Order: sequence, then structure tokens, then C-alpha cells
Amino acid sequence: MGRIRLAALTMLLVATSAPAFADATLFIGANTTPASRQVRGFALGAGLLIVGFEFEYANTSEDSAEAAPGLKTFMGNVLLQTPVAVFGLQPYFTTGGGAFRETLNGLDETNVGLNTGGGVKISLFGPLRARVDYRAFNLKGDARHDVVNRFYVGANLKF
Repeated sequence: MGRIRLAALTMLLVATSAPAFADATLFIGANTTPASRQVRGFALGAGLLIVGFEFEYANTSEDSAEAAPGLKTFMGNVLLQTPVAVFGLQPYFTTGGGAFRETLNGLDETNVGLNTGGGVKISLFGPLRARVDYRAFNLKGDARHDVVNRFYVGANLKF
């Protein structure tokens, strides 16, 4: 009798569970603090309905002439998003934290940081989407700028 209950409970859980969705993004954009510089990176994420989780890596180039440091970020984020795209748009809000490494003229700072932002994933065709994103990073320690702003666009593949 115990095996029948276990089998019935397992079938009930499988039948009522929401499928997990994952996606991957390659992006390019601009880090605008203190001067605009190119940023490139990628993000890998997974979610259940309205809550998602994501790991993101980004690399901003250094500009010594503008005294604008290079910045690498390694962030883990939580996303709140609409469960499905509405008119091809899936807006989201995100927050998270992780580590960063800032470099300028041979000097560097490695510490922790937080980020908050949001954006939208735009359905194109099939599993391919465009992604537009804004983040504000709050960098701890001796970072040259406590708050760094970043905008990007990317190609997002849903699977």
C-alpha cells in the first residue's frame, strides 16, 4: 500500500509542477560611469513562473585618458518577471550581488558589490529574443565610483 501512495504522490507532483525554463544571453552595451565605455558579457539563467535566478559576467574596458576604470563583475541575481510574454514583451526586475574587479593604470580593487535593475525580453521568432537591460551597481571597498550604471542589449536564447 505504501508503494501505491508513493507512486500516486509522485504522479501528482509531476502533473502539477510548473516546467523550469532556462535562457542564455550574450550582450554588448555601455558602462556610463564616469565616462561611456564598452561592456560585453553573458548571462545564464533559469526560472519558475515569476521567479528566476541568473549568473552574469561582464567586462568593461578601461579608458586611462578619461580616468575611467576597467570593471569585471561576477553577479548572482534573482529576477521577478511576468510568467509569459505579453504582446511579445516579458518585463523583469532584478537584484543581486557578487564580486567585482576594478583596474586603472595598473592599480586594482577587488571586492563585493550589489546590483539592482530591470529590463525586458522581446520575442523575435522561435526561442530567439532580444534583451534590453539597465543595472545600477553599488560597489563596496575602495572602488573609484560607488555607483556604476550600465545599459546593454543582447541576444537571448530561451530553452
